[in-house]
Amino acid sequence: MQLVRGEASAAPARLVRVSRRPAWTLVALFFAALTLRPQIVGVGPLIPKIQDGFGTSHAVVGLLGTIPVLCMGLFAPVGAYLAARIGTRRAMTLGLSLIGVFGILRATMPSVWLVVLLTWPVGIGMGLGNTLAPISIKEHFEDRPATGTGIYTTGIQIGSTGAAALAVPLAGWLVGGWRGALIALSIAALLSLVAWVVLTWGEAPHSAPAARVPRLPWRSKTAWLLVTIFGLMACAYYGLNAWLPDAYTERGWSDRSAGILLAMMNLTAIPASFVFPYLSDRAGKRRPFLLGLSVCFVTGAVILVAFPSIGYAGALIAGVAQGGLFAMVMTLPLDFERTPERVGALVAMMLGLGYTIGATAPFILGAVRDATGSFNAVLWVAAGFLTAQFFALLILTRRHG
Repeated sequence: MQLVRGEASAAPARLVRVSRRPAWTLVALFFAALTLRPQIVGVGPLIPKIQDGFGTSHAVVGLLGTIPVLCMGLFAPVGAYLAARIGTRRAMTLGLSLIGVFGILRATMPSVWLVVLLTWPVGIGMGLGNTLAPISIKEHFEDRPATGTGIYTTGIQIGSTGAAALAVPLAGWLVGGWRGALIALSIAALLSLVAWVVLTWGEAPHSAPAARVPRLPWRSKTAWLLVTIFGLMACAYYGLNAWLPDAYTERGWSDRSAGILLAMMNLTAIPASFVFPYLSDRAGKRRPFLLGLSVCFVTGAVILVAFPSIGYAGALIAGVAQGGLFAMVMTLPLDFERTPERVGALVAMMLGLGYTIGATAPFILGAVRDATGSFNAVLWVAAGFLTAQFFALLILTRRHG
């Protein structure tokens, strides 16, 4: 099932099973994962309203989307550290609390700069949660890591899609407009926090503390390949989410049709996030799924840029590939390392550098649009990111069978 263990794996450390109810832990992880994207994805459709409300620039409100992605990169190592020191249950509780509490607080701020400032703790909470989920899977589901990963990545996809679909309607229904919408998303995060605490209540406070927190595997070629793969995938994903609707409105599509295109890409990712990891566990192989999904992602991106008349088909293919590939790549650190602590170190490096790279994608692709005067170049660059990712995956899978 596993490709191979990491080349620098330590001798097995003492592992304490922290739950006698793994099914409940998996449900708890699903609820936790629902909160890990809405504060980014839900803000996007509300940016025009926020900008009008404060009378500020595009650059300033753009920070509301950039800061959380940066935090998911910068604070991934902190999540691994906390997991080793206080355990995944307590650390995840802290992360979800930051998302919910500061999400509500920032929605009530009278100044745009205070809203921006309070976006940092929200992003920190998301960064912690992203790192802690794979560590928890390693602790509880070592025999079926991809299936466990598929459950929480499906939660991430559902949370993203729900936030994108509901943000604007909530702003219209609720008192306070965009503020009411952000408060509603944050209350949902607090409800997920309650579910997490209740469902994991029977766990020990944490597994046996590590003798020391493992260092990030800076000298590991496998780790750098994972950083490259995740960073390229993040660049393509955030770039397409930022600019795909604008690219198609530039081609004469209506705002509604372009929005449906993006929605299709995100909706089809939901079942794929669970189905492909589950199938890879059943088959006992990762390589054909990783490479096949990568080819599909490239194919979908090329269709979107070169064949707009069948753009919906391209969005469907890209969405299926993105959902499945994200879950599969998140599983790889669990295959390559033998203890939760070392998994945490590898995940921290992969996500820390990968999300930091991905946070630059909307800006870089926006600069490409400014330089070329067309979104065609933007979409070709995104397809180029995915092509490079395929070759990085090819190298990785050859190294590890």
